Amino acid sequence: MTVDTAQNPLIEFMLRYGPPAGETGPELFVEEMFGIVPDKNGEGGIDPWQREVLRDYGRGERLISLRACHGPGKTAVIAWCIVHHNTCRFPQKTVATAPTRGQLFDALFAETVMWMGKLPRPIFDLFEIKSDRIELKASKKESFFSARTARRESPEALQGVHAPHVLLVVDEASGVDEAIFEAAVGSMSGHNATTILASNPTKTSGFFFDTQNKLKKRGLEDTRSGTWKCYHIGQEDSPRVTQEFADDVAMRYGLDSNAYRVRVLGEFPKADEDTVIPFYLVEAACERDIVADEDEGRVWGLDVARFGDDLSVLLERTAHDTPWAKSFKGLDTMQLVGRVHEEYMALLPSKQPGAIMVDVIGLGAGVYDRMKELDLPAKAINVGESASLNHAYMNLRAELWFAAREWLDEKGCRINPELHELRSDLVVPKYDFISDKRIRVESKDSMKKRGFKSPNWADAFIMTFASTALRAQQGRKSRNRNKAIRRNLPGIV
Repeated sequence: MTVDTAQNPLIEFMLRYGPPAGETGPELFVEEMFGIVPDKNGEGGIDPWQREVLRDYGRGERLISLRACHGPGKTAVIAWCIVHHNTCRFPQKTVATAPTRGQLFDALFAETVMWMGKLPRPIFDLFEIKSDRIELKASKKESFFSARTARRESPEALQGVHAPHVLLVVDEASGVDEAIFEAAVGSMSGHNATTILASNPTKTSGFFFDTQNKLKKRGLEDTRSGTWKCYHIGQEDSPRVTQEFADDVAMRYGLDSNAYRVRVLGEFPKADEDTVIPFYLVEAACERDIVADEDEGRVWGLDVARFGDDLSVLLERTAHDTPWAKSFKGLDTMQLVGRVHEEYMALLPSKQPGAIMVDVIGLGAGVYDRMKELDLPAKAINVGESASLNHAYMNLRAELWFAAREWLDEKGCRINPELHELRSDLVVPKYDFISDKRIRVESKDSMKKRGFKSPNWADAFIMTFASTALRAQQGRKSRNRNKAIRRNLPGIV
C-alpha cells in the first residue's frame, strides 16, 4: 500500500527535510523554514562553508570540528543543526555544552531559541522551551535539547546520552577540559550519533587542537574512518567579519600578534615557549564565569609613565578579578597624584583599596612621596630589587610576572574582557635564564626593539602581586612565598 504524502503533511515534511532527504535536508530546512536565501545579488544567504557543514551533518558525518575567527556565523550554523535535529529526527537527544554559562546560555542556547522562534507556528507549538531545555511536548523524555555547562569537577555533561539519534555539541571547545570528552565516549556508540565541536582556536594543546591537527583516535573516533571532518573559517571566508573589525584588532594588537591570528585569521596562536604568559591563559580568563564577592578586598597597582608617549595606568585587582583600569597621559607627578586621590576618595570606605602599589623607579618616587603625604595607603615597589625568591628569579619584576602567570593558571580568576590593552600587554614579554639559572623577564627596551610599546597596563597589574592585602583571601599554595613558582618552566631544576 502506498502512502499519499499530499494527505499526510508530517510524512511530506520528513521526506523533504528528515533522514530520507540525506545531505540536502538540513540545507533546505534552513532556507525554507527560516527564509535564508540569497537576494538578487546573490548575497545574504547561507555562506558556502555553512552549507558544507549542514550537508556533512545531514549526510551523517559523525565527527565535525570547526575552528573559526570571531563572528563568522559558527553559532548560527550550530543552532540550525540543533533545531533541525529536534524537528526532523525522532526519537532524538541533543546535548550542548561550553566552558562557561555565559558562552552556553547567552550565546548558543539563546541563538537556538531565537531560531526556534522563527519556525512556522504549527511546528513551534510542538515544543516547550525551558531555561535550559527544549522539549517535544508529546514526548519530553524521548526528544529534547539540553544545555549543560562543562566543568572538570562535573564531567558528565555529555555522558549517558543514548537514543536512536544523538547530537552532541561543544561550543568554544578549546576551553573544555579533557575529562568532558573522555566522559562522552559512550554517548557516541550509536549508529546515528554526531559530534560537532566549534571554537576560536585559542589553545595549542588539548582535544580540540588534536582534532584540527593530529586527528588522533582518542575516544570519540568514528569506527569507520577514525578522522574528523575539519573546517577552518577565517575573515576572508565570511562576509559577516568586516574589514573594520580586522583593522581594529591589527591596530590594538599588531598583525603578527596571536590575537590577530586567532580573532581574524582563525589560526591557532604561535606556541612561543619562552613567553611568560601564554595567550590561551589570558583568553580563558577573559571568558571565565566569576561572580565577584562585593566584600572582597582590593589592591591597586599604579605604573607611572616614564616617557612623554607612555601612559600612567591605575588598575584594581581583587582576589579573583580585575574589575577596572584607567590610563592617564600627559600628567605631571602632582596631577597624577591628584587623579588617584580623586578616584580613592570617591569610593565608600568598604570599596577603597587596602594598598596602592607604586613603582618608585624614576618619577614614581615623587608620586609615592606625595601619596603618603595625602595619607593614601601607598606602598613603594622597586621592581629592580632582589626577589624574595632570589635563587629562582633575577629580580622582583621577574618574580611578580610569574606570580601573575600562576594566578591566571589557577583558573579561579577573571580578567575584565573590556581591558583590551591589558590583554595585549600580558602576552608580550618573554623570559630566559641567566648564567646561574635564575629567570629573567625581558626588559621594556627589548620589547620596544621588537616593535611593542611599553606594557604599562601589565606593569600596573603585576605590581598588585607584591601586596600582602589579598594573600589571605586567595589562600593558594602557589602564593606561598617560601616556595618557587616552577610550573611549566623548562630548565628549572
